[in-house]
Amino acid sequence: MRMVDVIDTKRNNQALSDEQIDFFIDGCTDGSIPDYQTSALLMAIWLNGMNQREMQRLTMDMLHSGDELDLSDIDGIKVDKHSTGGVGDKTSIPLAPLVASLGIVVPMISGRGLGHTGGTLDKLEAIPGFQVEIDEDAFKQQLRDVGCIIAGATGNIAPADKKIYALRDVTDTVDSIPLIAGSIMSKKIASGTDALVMDVKTGSGAFMKSEEQAAELARTLVDIGKGVGMNAMAVISDMNQPLGKAIGNALEIQESIELLKGNGPADLEELVLTIGSQMVVMAGKADTLDEARELLKAQIANGEALDTFQRMIEAQGGDGNVINDYTLLPQAKYHVPLTAKHAGVITGMKADELGVASMMLGGGRAAKEDELDYAVGLVLDKKVGDHVDEGERILTIHTDRPDVDDVIELLESNITIGDAEDVPSMPLIHRIIE
Repeated sequence: MRMVDVIDTKRNNQALSDEQIDFFIDGCTDGSIPDYQTSALLMAIWLNGMNQREMQRLTMDMLHSGDELDLSDIDGIKVDKHSTGGVGDKTSIPLAPLVASLGIVVPMISGRGLGHTGGTLDKLEAIPGFQVEIDEDAFKQQLRDVGCIIAGATGNIAPADKKIYALRDVTDTVDSIPLIAGSIMSKKIASGTDALVMDVKTGSGAFMKSEEQAAELARTLVDIGKGVGMNAMAVISDMNQPLGKAIGNALEIQESIELLKGNGPADLEELVLTIGSQMVVMAGKADTLDEARELLKAQIANGEALDTFQRMIEAQGGDGNVINDYTLLPQAKYHVPLTAKHAGVITGMKADELGVASMMLGGGRAAKEDELDYAVGLVLDKKVGDHVDEGERILTIHTDRPDVDDVIELLESNITIGDAEDVPSMPLIHRIIE
């Protein structure tokens, strides 16, 4: 078989055979297919898509290209959650210990951020001493001892995906539904998960800008999961404005802790409870979503969710004292307010551009090798629909450089103030894909 013939098949909008997909993934794994041919096929897939059989085969080949984590010797249904990423999306951080505090096993394999979408692992590394690289034995032991873990992929999981993803990033093929689905699901299946809730974002700060695009991706992910016997469902949630009030690594850790203390922002709490309720029902700990929500709210109120988070931090080498002493987290040197130039109502906050502003401060990566400044970011005082007076603070810029005129200019260009009737409808939960 020749790679040029595989490219030709997809370029001409024909379905790849199982043998062609096997050949492609084997070649990515062993390095026998050069990057330029892989890139050509990725663009052909981006242009012409894949059918359900092709996506299923691609996913399973990527899965079998490396190690698979066997969690069958750990009692209980293993439930995970995955987000397609967004600005201020720290949902996984309070969610994992909250669900685990009910005796549910939550093995959460997470990633790092690139660009304006912050990575869960990067945020957790803002906690002094916190380790995200965990070997398989320690991974399993922590699940037995604590009930949850948030870590990077153990061993050599889906090496073909690592090669393909690196090329997708530089060939402008990241937003391909077959490639996104194969990347996500190969790693989740390889990680030993029994049940999975996917949070698919839609809006200005998401890969899927329209709700229909997000729904198509969500249905694809769910179908692939169910096709391999996994209990899978998806929530489509809004990313037209940042989630919560904090954008930035240490700032989002503090907001996550505040949520587990019962003081979280309403939108973040609602999303955590919505996804968490699905996870609790999937794990068989509640019969209905309403019952599951009440169980989760009780775990926040009685402090058990917060206690589980502290135990998770300490099990992964972190300083558990951050729970009650935020000064142990990295602190920015300067706090610069952004104020309203006139009175009115906030009618827009472009999530992606606010994410870029945080990245410009050092809170995100423009390239994989960039080092992060864990202290910097933004804290919002106002969100879409809130009234603001002239001179009133809209947000605070946390920065380690005194001159942030470039950041202020970007923010002022992407936060709009108008009349109440101009506020768009932005439901947090757009739909559920069963």
